[in-house]
Amino acid sequence: MKERKRIRTKLLFEGLLVLMIAVTPLIFYSYKYIPIGQQEIDLLFFTMTANGFEDAGTALWYYLIKMVPLVLLVIWFVTCKNWWYHAILIPISMFAFQLYTTFTSDSNKVDENEVLYVMAVTMVIVPVVYFIRIKLFDKHVHGIDLDSMDTELRILKEKEELRKEREKLEQRQHTLSKKM
Repeated sequence: MKERKRIRTKLLFEGLLVLMIAVTPLIFYSYKYIPIGQQEIDLLFFTMTANGFEDAGTALWYYLIKMVPLVLLVIWFVTCKNWWYHAILIPISMFAFQLYTTFTSDSNKVDENEVLYVMAVTMVIVPVVYFIRIKLFDKHVHGIDLDSMDTELRILKEKEELRKEREKLEQRQHTLSKKM
C-alpha cells in the first residue's frame, strides 16, 4: 500500500512539473494582455506598479523574461541526474541577481553590475564541477579508484608493520638462542 501511495505522489508531483513547464509560454507572453500606458495593474493577490519602467506592462515584461527562465532552470537543476548539474547554478544565479536588481533598483541601472556577483558564484561552482569531473574521469576512464587505492595502501602499511614485528621477534629469538 505504501508503494502505491509513493507512486501516486511521484506521478502527481511529476504531473505538476509538466503542467508548470507547459504553462510557461502562456505566462511568458501574458504581458501582451496588459493595456499600454497603464501605470498600475491589479492582479489576484497584489498590485503591480511601473517601478521605474515606462509603464506596468513593460515592468511585467521585464520581470517575466527573468522569472520564466529562472523557474525552468530551477526545475532542471532539481530534476537533473547528471554529474554536471551544479553548473546549472551559474545561469540560475545570473537570472536571480538580475531579477533581484529589477525589483530593488531604478530601471535605468538594470543588467549592469550583476556580472560581478555571477563571477563570484562561478568562481565557487566551476572548481567543484571540475573536481567532480576529475574524480569521475579517473575512476571510469583511467580505472583509478581512490577508495581501493587507500585500501591497498593500508594493507601494504599493515604488511610492512607485520614484517618489522616479525624481524624484531626473529632478532629476539636469535639473541635468546645465543644466550642459551
